[in-house]
Amino acid sequence: MSVQLRLPAWIRHYPKHALSSDVLAGLMVTILVLPQSLGLALVAGLPPQLGLYAACFPVIAYALIGSSMVQAVGPVAITAIITFSVLHSLAPAGSATYIGLAAVLSLMSGALILACGVFRLGFLSQLLSRPVVNGFVAGSAILIIISQFKYVLGIHLSGNQPLDTLRFLLSSSGDIQFYAALLGLGAMAILAAGRLLLPKVLPILGIPSQYIQFLVRLLPLALVVFSTALVAHYQLDTRYGLNVVGPIAAGLPGFNWPDLNLMQMRALLVPALIIALIGMVQNISMAQALAVKRQEKVDPNAELIGLGLANLVAAGFGGMPVGGGVSRSAINVAAGAQTPLASIVAGLFMLVLAGGAAQLFEHLPLSVLAASIIVAAATMIDAKAMIRTWRHDRADGVALFLTAGGVLVFGLSIGIALGVLLTIATLLWRASTPHIAVVGRISGSEHFRNVERHAVETLPHALFIRVDESMVFSNVAAIEMRIQQELVRAEATHAGMLKHLVLVMTAVNQMDATAIDALIELNRELSASGIVLHLAEVKGPIQDKLSRTDFLQSLTGQVYLSAHAAYDTLSTEGAPGAHPQQ
Repeated sequence: MSVQLRLPAWIRHYPKHALSSDVLAGLMVTILVLPQSLGLALVAGLPPQLGLYAACFPVIAYALIGSSMVQAVGPVAITAIITFSVLHSLAPAGSATYIGLAAVLSLMSGALILACGVFRLGFLSQLLSRPVVNGFVAGSAILIIISQFKYVLGIHLSGNQPLDTLRFLLSSSGDIQFYAALLGLGAMAILAAGRLLLPKVLPILGIPSQYIQFLVRLLPLALVVFSTALVAHYQLDTRYGLNVVGPIAAGLPGFNWPDLNLMQMRALLVPALIIALIGMVQNISMAQALAVKRQEKVDPNAELIGLGLANLVAAGFGGMPVGGGVSRSAINVAAGAQTPLASIVAGLFMLVLAGGAAQLFEHLPLSVLAASIIVAAATMIDAKAMIRTWRHDRADGVALFLTAGGVLVFGLSIGIALGVLLTIATLLWRASTPHIAVVGRISGSEHFRNVERHAVETLPHALFIRVDESMVFSNVAAIEMRIQQELVRAEATHAGMLKHLVLVMTAVNQMDATAIDALIELNRELSASGIVLHLAEVKGPIQDKLSRTDFLQSLTGQVYLSAHAAYDTLSTEGAPGAHPQQ
């Protein structure tokens, strides 16, 4: 039996008119992400050339497999900081052992993502809510910013933890390197001002809007080129000890699988799971967002297969884990990419740079590179989204800020675990505290609304309560308590006139055995108090479940098709024990 390999649909039906746009977009992306690729490798504790390798082969692998037309993968800040956070305690950063561990981490995370795609387990990415992901990203961004300040200021620390820099700065002014601080802080000021001012100033100068974002994103590369030339011309590294990138290995690596060690794999299992989970969430979310804007469709499982293979390829060519980059994808779209060919072109261009021109950046000052990383990381903190989340839902807001705080205080692994627990806890809390409303009829209509929000008609002898959640074991106690509270309130208000209770079950989609037992007990208790229990707007599957028990036979009241039907019937029925007919 032969296996037929088919080219991706976008290649078989490639639109010829998109060729020039894709090639130009690939070239622009290569230019714009070059300093980012070098910098993120340093964030991960790896030699700078590995960042270039990760922007070559994995990019091409994803472009051939993934389903998104414009999603771009490569080195990303979160995977870089996770890599360093995990590996710095296992081996010296940049050493051969460290590089090997990074390759194993990339291999394991890629295998996990690939398996999730093959077995259609993309739903696992939903273990993290959007607020938790935002909190994790914000906490990671702050860690990146803190960790890079030692390069901006040219200080030397004995520890490798990102928070060592913060403790150092708080305890002492330290031995700050003048030229490093001058270049680093100056670059930060220029980049920040450029992001804030250029979009406002350039339109006044008559520059078309389609070029403005390109010029803003070109600014980091311009600073990199200028500072590298400045250092090389004045020999600031050799004469004044300015820290620079240093020797970059020439040529390209051969494909080589990392050596697998059982002890190492055990130590890296949790970090690999974190990278896989975060990668899945970001990749699928970004691909879907881009597809909506372009009126296209993406296959989440194909996205995971593409991302998984990209990390497997990364493991064989240097070892830096990759992910779906938000900034890379934004640059790709802004550059005019139409199909994955743009990413393939970008990967090939980066391949040429890595193979023959990377040595041009050996005099690049680390302070300027760190400054560009800090400014880029700062954009990962979406303050508006955080405020909006807090205002919209306090539970989500608490989960967001606690996740960010957990990342900062306890580290990335505990931070993400805390985020997962908070997501599950929030779901359980919401399920256990359902919204329940006393409802009445809007005059002249068949619509029933909350008595606290609308002017409605009510019956003094009949209480209508709407349950806005499925009835299951986790919330039955809360529902029973609220019903008892409303019964007591109605009795006090109408002085013993209450004779009927109608449960409006429009939103009840599920009902388990615990809830059915609770209904049976409620019916018995109400009957003993002289109150008739009715149900209204019961969905078919729920009615089927109830019909398989003796609840309907013992129900003192009726099951009404609608709340309006119950209201019309009960408006003329007030006597104890009345059995209105449907």
